[in-house]
Amino acid sequence: MIPKGGTDVVLNEESYDITIIGGGPAGMFAGFYAGLRNAKVQIIESLSELGGQVSALYPEKTILDVGGYPHIIARNLVTELEAQLKTVKPVIKLNQTVTDIQKNEDGYLIQTAQGTTQSKAIIIATGVGAFNPRKLAVDNGAEFENRNLFYSVKNLDQFRDQTVLVAGGGDSAIDEALLLEKVAKKVYLLHRRDKFRAMEHSVDLLNQSTIETVTPYLIKKLDHADHDRVTITAKKMRSDDQMTLTVDKIVVNYGFIAQDSALNAWSVHPELNRGTIQVAPTGKTELTNVFAIGDVSRYEGKEPLIATAFGEAPIAVNTIMQQLYPDRRGPLHSTSMHH
Repeated sequence: MIPKGGTDVVLNEESYDITIIGGGPAGMFAGFYAGLRNAKVQIIESLSELGGQVSALYPEKTILDVGGYPHIIARNLVTELEAQLKTVKPVIKLNQTVTDIQKNEDGYLIQTAQGTTQSKAIIIATGVGAFNPRKLAVDNGAEFENRNLFYSVKNLDQFRDQTVLVAGGGDSAIDEALLLEKVAKKVYLLHRRDKFRAMEHSVDLLNQSTIETVTPYLIKKLDHADHDRVTITAKKMRSDDQMTLTVDKIVVNYGFIAQDSALNAWSVHPELNRGTIQVAPTGKTELTNVFAIGDVSRYEGKEPLIATAFGEAPIAVNTIMQQLYPDRRGPLHSTSMHH
């Protein structure tokens, strides 16, 4: 079978037991665990570094849901995951996007711009897919982007001694507001509801902080102000009341717009619904030996946490290895492993 794209696409000699698509925390831990099972594994990541959304958007974020760490900065978690991954030496391919997947008698052909490889099984760990944040719904938002208006906090020093407004009501918005409080002169948190959609502990920290909450309001207009600042006009929900607030910077955290297009372009792909893949508790999709873990996967009762993804990875890998090599001895308990 000739991969889509023409006869000039060369099939590499490399063949893998498992191809992991996505190099965020879920994909990285899956790669490590697959290495413990002596699987031949490749990780394909479209960005220039491992870490996925955590590295690209939230390197300064404090992660609270990983066992053994009371709290850990996101970039430090990725560094630890990289060190762990190096112990099993998987093949890691950065700056490569999977452009097509085709079924063949040996499993699947995985195509990127750099070539095509063979894989017996696939673990999709692409997270939310393309990092397209939900934009602020104002007419002139683009004028302020990357000067006054941001959709992530990559460098805390950029906000040092500034007045900052964070817009959003989920865990990530509160996390960013608490993070900015450490360096900013003043932090506001604006949300369109009176209650925040976040873990109770995060809300407790918010209530104990110096962050001033502005609820229930929605940003309707931005205007340029003196000294390269921005004036926000916000409307009170279910009311005609409005308020204005002038700040140095705005950080909007409304989540992401699901992107189905990349996966839907593959010749063979699992069914997607608003950017997520419905899976069995093992991570299995409706396709043979194709699994999904992390934020891209959905099943009843799932909590979209990094800790959840870390639990899903071994289950998917072990299920795959049982299918591929039923005569192999199963995984040992971690306390039985020699280091």
